[in-house]
Amino acid sequence: MEENQSQELAQSKGSGDDYSLERVPRAKRNMGWLSITNITFGIATAIFYFQMGSVMALQFGAINAIISAVYAIIVAGILGTFIAYLSAKSGMNVNLLSRGGGFGYIGASLTSLIYATNFIMYCALEGLILVSAIHEFFPVIPEWVLILFFGLIVIPLNWFGIKQLDKLQKWSLPLFFLFLIAAIVMAAMKTSGYDGAFWSYMPEGVQVGGTALLLCIGMQHGIMGLTPLLASDYARFLKPKDTKIGIFAIGFIPQIFCFGVMGGLGIWFGVRLGEPNPGVYIVLLLGIWGALFTMLTQIRINVTNIYSGSLSLSSFFENIFKFKPGRHFWVVVTGVSAIILMLLNIVEHLEVVMTFQGVFLLTWATILVVDAIFVKKILKIGPGYYEAEQDNLYKWNPVGVGALIIASGIGTIAALGFMGTFLQSTAAFFASILAAILTIVLAVATKGRYYIKKDNEEIEREDYIA
Repeated sequence: MEENQSQELAQSKGSGDDYSLERVPRAKRNMGWLSITNITFGIATAIFYFQMGSVMALQFGAINAIISAVYAIIVAGILGTFIAYLSAKSGMNVNLLSRGGGFGYIGASLTSLIYATNFIMYCALEGLILVSAIHEFFPVIPEWVLILFFGLIVIPLNWFGIKQLDKLQKWSLPLFFLFLIAAIVMAAMKTSGYDGAFWSYMPEGVQVGGTALLLCIGMQHGIMGLTPLLASDYARFLKPKDTKIGIFAIGFIPQIFCFGVMGGLGIWFGVRLGEPNPGVYIVLLLGIWGALFTMLTQIRINVTNIYSGSLSLSSFFENIFKFKPGRHFWVVVTGVSAIILMLLNIVEHLEVVMTFQGVFLLTWATILVVDAIFVKKILKIGPGYYEAEQDNLYKWNPVGVGALIIASGIGTIAALGFMGTFLQSTAAFFASILAAILTIVLAVATKGRYYIKKDNEEIEREDYIA
């Protein structure tokens, strides 16, 4: 048995410093909070947030878009901070946290698969924004050639794991800000298409609040579940002495930048230029430099998409099929899958799937946080640590699995419009509240008996959360 476990541990390390299938040892949690926050800014600087802000402002009014951005910062920031704390304390990402956080090792693997498909689809979406921008400037180059080029380039950029990502994001962040300032200056020099202050822009027939605000909130829900969960892939490497400032920096600050700075600038650009597509207006503002700016931002976001997607696929196939080819293999699979989606232009037909994923991801994040705070800490149900070894876990834990299936199922029905306009736009938040209640009820009802089969004496006391 010991020999088998040591072989499994050696295989699980796969790609050196990534620990895709096990907790990061305390000795390897040696990255400062500034470095990790810098990496998480890869997703925070995506042009996708420009697009969301511009579309919401032009369709539903700038003030409704601004209110929804404040809501997104608060909700995603709170969830992100708690999840960053759990990852920093345990050395695990959300895939591993889910095993001992209410799902069991098979239940957690199913969340990993859906999580991975989410990153693949966002990678394809971001890639297509880039392709459309470059194609507009160089129409002579076929789109399929651009898709292959920009789809393949992120694979080698992921090859050496988190240390490589840190270097890439550090090098590219100053360039990003340089381009961003240039775009703001050029837009400010243009005559605005709207006479008043940008925050007062309101399309004809639209009012502050009501249906317009709910529709903005509904759009925010599509991405709000992703950003808090993403923090866990990087917070697990945080130095223990940096935990207090690190969890806020990793979990909350990127949300401010995603929804507040990038989303807010998107509102301003959209109203001023009368154009919702940043792939168009950035190129119009900066010419060839706008195409390079778009390329820089989309590569920054897609290396994080590929990284997180590869970790999730690795976890799923290890759990279900005992297939452990290493993270490099899954980096290639994730990248190629995104390329296939781009070539098929399948993202145009994924509205229903994206709606479900918005509900699913926010619900999953809520269950992990409620399980940690209420079940483990307050009610003292189950162990005070996160178990990841299959020998010590049940395949299924009805607490997390039951709460996720019921809440996300009802939430999806609501999101598709079968429960009225109000719940359609607030479906993810509604599902999260329902999941929080169900998590506590099911934990009490089962008395925590499905969290672990046997205690793990090797877990260091510092890794306990309760």
